[in-house]
Amino acid sequence: MSLRLAQFIEALGGTLEGSPDLRIDRLAPLEAAGPQDLSFLSNPRYQQQLAASRAACVIVAPALREAALARGACIVADDPYVYFARATQLWKRTHGTPVAPGVHPSAVVHPEAVVDPTATVGPLCVVERGARVGAGTWLKSRVTVGENCQIGARCIVHAGVVIGADGFGFAPQKGQWVKIEQLGAVRIGDDVEIGANTCIDRGALDDTVIEDGVKLDNLVQIGHNVRVGRHSAMAGCVGVAGSATIGAHCTVGGGGIVLGHLTLADHVHVSAATTVTRSITRPGQYTGMFPIDDNARWEKNAATLKQLHSLRERIKALEGLLQNNKD
Repeated sequence: MSLRLAQFIEALGGTLEGSPDLRIDRLAPLEAAGPQDLSFLSNPRYQQQLAASRAACVIVAPALREAALARGACIVADDPYVYFARATQLWKRTHGTPVAPGVHPSAVVHPEAVVDPTATVGPLCVVERGARVGAGTWLKSRVTVGENCQIGARCIVHAGVVIGADGFGFAPQKGQWVKIEQLGAVRIGDDVEIGANTCIDRGALDDTVIEDGVKLDNLVQIGHNVRVGRHSAMAGCVGVAGSATIGAHCTVGGGGIVLGHLTLADHVHVSAATTVTRSITRPGQYTGMFPIDDNARWEKNAATLKQLHSLRERIKALEGLLQNNKD
């Protein structure tokens, strides 16, 4: 089941420096690759690993061509990381078991739901009344697609995902909660991938919308009436509260939180574990983490942070006195 280097070049392009007949048995990380493995290097900081690697061939950028040749065969590509991603797809196409379209016998599909004939509905899935599943979409095991929710073409929805549960909407009344019925749905575009056990809530009145090309990791929570712009991505355990709007080509690192009713502009990148408490109108990288430390120092720093406002006022007063003395 090995592939020749020539097959990678024929399918993916790039410039091969080495024998086209060299056979590859596995794709592997640089530090663990063996003499029959294909690997890649995208970050120049890891050149030391390149020199020490036993890989049969390494995918590198043009700037690292000479360093790669010093140790053996290489494929030169403009973006080694993307090339390696394409290589994994080629490997899966040639080695994996094709997924047959159709509905698994254990799945439950409502008679009024619409599942494209080219879609795959896996074991124990539920597709409720009025839901639509688009062409080439793959629902893996135990996925629930709620009433009137829509999934576009070529999406991958991993195990345990729930699309269209009720949003978290309750009105307080005399110490109790009155449920606000969630009358909207969820609309998911094309080429979206949703990780295991992620939940996307239906809208209260309008729909929750996930645009084309969005990638959501495992255990992501998308609240009701959220809109996520095209080709944005969120890592594991991100939470987006209701009615937030995330722009296109944004990223949110693992454990990040976006509070409700906020707006993130296109090309905003939020670091892991950051809580977004205000709208962000300009592209860029945003971070709001309190650095880890040993507990004693952390407590001292936290105590100091509580005094920042009073320290600020004292400094302003001192600045005023100094200015008065100058005058």
